[in-house]
Amino acid sequence: MNVNEWMECEEVNQMNRKEFIQKVGWVFEHSPWVASAAWENIPFESHEHLLQTMIDIVQNAEKSMQLALLCEHPDLGTRLQMSEISKKEQAGAGLNQLSKEELEEFVSLNRCYVQKFKFPFILAVIGQSKESILAAMKQRVNNSYNQEFNIALLEVYKIAGFRLNDIFKS
Repeated sequence: MNVNEWMECEEVNQMNRKEFIQKVGWVFEHSPWVASAAWENIPFESHEHLLQTMIDIVQNAEKSMQLALLCEHPDLGTRLQMSEISKKEQAGAGLNQLSKEELEEFVSLNRCYVQKFKFPFILAVIGQSKESILAAMKQRVNNSYNQEFNIALLEVYKIAGFRLNDIFKS
């Protein structure tokens, strides 16, 4: 851990619950309950420790809470309402520049996926392209519910990790 990261952790460790939730509550999409529960575990040694604590909270949550967390994520590639951070992440993968045909394919695959699994397709899009995302959608729609539920949670953890890294870099 470098000096700046340690200073950032010290700052986080001194926050009250409200400040803490404002700082990190958004890393799990529209689910500040994760940060609220994590605050109970202060102090954190590093942002990796904080991330692992938050992952453990989700892992140990009731299935209904995990499903609610998954359902908070926007569909990929569609132009539905989403958080500013999701817009930025999807734009980085080129999903804001889909042709009409590509958009129709994403919308169709998202619809099939949601009908089958009852939650949106989730993929950490940082480092992905629209082609790799589309390929993953086509492959994963054939998974079993349990496989896909677990993969979706792993992707949520990756997304949270990217977002937490952004907090600690700034």
